[in-house]
Amino acid sequence: MKLTVVGGGSTYTPELIDGFARLRDTLPVEELVLVDPAADRLELVGGLARRIFAKQGHPGRITTTADLDVGVAGADAVLLQLRVGGQAARQQDETWPLECGCVGQETTGAGGLAKALRTVPVVLDIAERVRRASPDAWIIDFTNPVGIVTRALLRAGHRAVGLCNVAIGFQRKFAALLDVAPHEVHLDHVGLNHLTWETGVRLGGPEGEDVLPRLLAEHGERIAGDLHLPRPLLDRLGVVPSYYLRYYYAHDQVVEELREGPSRAARVAAMERELLTMYGDPELAEKPALLAQRGGAFYSEAAVDLAAALLGGGGSPYQVVNTLNRGTLPFLPDDAVIEVQAAVGANGAVPLPVAPLDPLYAGLVANVTAYEELALDAALRGGRERVFEALLAHPLIGQYAYAETLTDQLIAHNREHLAWA
Repeated sequence: MKLTVVGGGSTYTPELIDGFARLRDTLPVEELVLVDPAADRLELVGGLARRIFAKQGHPGRITTTADLDVGVAGADAVLLQLRVGGQAARQQDETWPLECGCVGQETTGAGGLAKALRTVPVVLDIAERVRRASPDAWIIDFTNPVGIVTRALLRAGHRAVGLCNVAIGFQRKFAALLDVAPHEVHLDHVGLNHLTWETGVRLGGPEGEDVLPRLLAEHGERIAGDLHLPRPLLDRLGVVPSYYLRYYYAHDQVVEELREGPSRAARVAAMERELLTMYGDPELAEKPALLAQRGGAFYSEAAVDLAAALLGGGGSPYQVVNTLNRGTLPFLPDDAVIEVQAAVGANGAVPLPVAPLDPLYAGLVANVTAYEELALDAALRGGRERVFEALLAHPLIGQYAYAETLTDQLIAHNREHLAWA
């Protein structure tokens, strides 16, 4: 089995490598190729990856290359984890929206749109090259904004599934609180990427007992604290929103917080410099503890589980993924991409039935889905007016004066990445 990681020079990659090494019985990788144009980073990450495999006794071969076509040739699955523009672009995404009093964040709002515009054309080019080199390969997208990127891939006819680590993070957290094994926890997870709610927490599978009321009663304070949301809000909702709902439920508070301190991008950039120094240590043969602060917790377990299921091996029968709606949420178009539990196998992901969604959540999901449609159109066809319409439609922006200003700023800050600008 050959797997290729595009963006293999990412500081995330040792987390992924550690998962491949530990879970080799689930996903028996024979060849792992790390592809990245940044030769210096690739050398450091590739060296650590080989040492991790060697220390854990993994027999697989790890190679590195800057040549995408060589890297994806003959691959069974290709994982995408790239960041067009690097941390410098992320720093901009998190900064200029604040000037209008809007959230500055890399996956939602104006910053999220900027990232989508930079990323979608690049990912589609990569996917076409994968299709030519390995037409049967699955593409697993971890590149944000996952919902929009996955929608672009599926609309273009690629064999693709989107992956996010929010759900597996909740699964692990709830399992620890309940003192059960993670595989015993099944989430009623519903919404869009970075716009989801846990409406049920079941023990044993989709038909198991819903223990969410007990979790909220016994551990609500801790759950609310982790989300940086007030406990009474969770009690009133009766569900657990993802952390990203804080950008909607506490927008103005978040804006003030973002204005006060160093950006997440600045902190991550500093962390990445330290991590890369660590990766260059020839004695290091395991992922460093600092990597846990980088983000992407449990990404490796989720990626291994998904790849194994798609390639017809092991893997859990039900997994939270980003895939086509196909009537699952009847108020959305069939070709919208939603994030829900799905049955995953060699033929792809089929969403499990979802209980009717409360209007409190359905309205926001419908609104953001409409924005994502406009955002994808802007990413595919370009043009100032399309960017403006997407910003105007986003519930975190909405006002035409803000949309006008943010459109100009987005284009100015991203001109080098926009072929039409």
